[in-house]
Amino acid sequence: MSSSAATESSNPISGGGGGDAINKSVKEEDADSTPFREGEQVLAYHGLCLYDAKVQKVEFHIDVWRYYVHYRGWNKNTQLLLALNRWDEWLGVDCLLKHTEENVRKQKELKEKHAMEKNVNAGRLSQDKTKSPIGVRGKKRKQENLEKECIAPSEKLVIIQIPSTLKKQLINDHECITHLDQLLKLPRSPSVHEILNKYTDYRVKKNGKVPESVEEIVNGLLCYFDKALPSMLLYKHERSQYKEVIADNVSPSRVYGAEHLLRLFVKLPDMLSCMHIETETLTELQQRLNDLLRFLQSNQSSFFDSNYQKSEGVVGAVKKEEK
Repeated sequence: MSSSAATESSNPISGGGGGDAINKSVKEEDADSTPFREGEQVLAYHGLCLYDAKVQKVEFHIDVWRYYVHYRGWNKNTQLLLALNRWDEWLGVDCLLKHTEENVRKQKELKEKHAMEKNVNAGRLSQDKTKSPIGVRGKKRKQENLEKECIAPSEKLVIIQIPSTLKKQLINDHECITHLDQLLKLPRSPSVHEILNKYTDYRVKKNGKVPESVEEIVNGLLCYFDKALPSMLLYKHERSQYKEVIADNVSPSRVYGAEHLLRLFVKLPDMLSCMHIETETLTELQQRLNDLLRFLQSNQSSFFDSNYQKSEGVVGAVKKEEK
C-alpha cells in the first residue's frame, strides 16, 4: 500500500496516521484562526451523511487546518463498526460543521434523505454494478493535498468474489444454526487468529517475505473481526454462546474460526464502500482480500468444521486468552 500520509489516513485497514515534519502544531500557529478546537464536539461528513464526532487533534498542514476526529458512534444500519478507533481520520475544515441545533436538523434530514434514496435506487444500483466498470468521481488529487472530499463516490465499491464452494459453506452454516438449532463447538481450531497467521506464512513461502500490505490487512482484519463479531457476525441463536465463551477479555479472533471469518467477508463490501479509500489502495485491498478467500478455499477441509452439534452442552467457557 501507499506509504503517503493521505493513504494511511484514509485506509480503514491500516488505520490513521499522525503528522510529519512539515506539520505545525496549534501553538506554532495562531490558535484563534482555527474554526474548530481540540476536544470540540462537531458534526462530520462521512460518505453522504453527517455523524457526531469529537476533534482529538488539530494541525496546520501545508497552509490548511486539518482535524483528527473520532466518531462517537455509528448507526448500525450503515453496517459500520461501533466505536472502532482505526476509523478515526483526518478531515479538512470543509468536512466539519459546528454542533448547533440548525446543523443537527440538517444531519437528520440528510439521514432520512439517504435512507429514502437507498431504498428507491437499490435495484437500479445493483444492475449498474454488473453493467459498468467501477467509476471514480473527479480528478486524482495531488499527493501532498491531505484535505479529503467529504462526499465519497458511491460507485467506488470493493468487489469480493466468494468462491462457489465457500458460498455453499455459508448456506450450510446458516441452515444448521437457524433451522436445525445447532452450534459450532468453541473454541474453534484453527481460530481466526491462527488462520490469518497461516496465511501470512503462506505469503512468506510464496514471496520470500511478508509484503507490507499483507501485514497491514491481516492486522486490520483481526481488529475488524473482534469489533464486528458481537454486533454483526452472530445469528440470534449464537448470542448466548458468545456471552459464555468470551470471558476475561478474550479476543473473539482466538475463539471463533473460519465460519465466522467468512461471514465477515460478506459484510466487508458494504462496510468499506462508506470509507474514504484512495483508488490505488482500494484496488490492492480488493486483490489481497480475494487472495485470502482463495487461501480459505484451498484449505476448506481443514479450516471449516462440518460437525455442528445441538446447542445444549456445546458451550465451554474460555477463561483466558492463549499467549
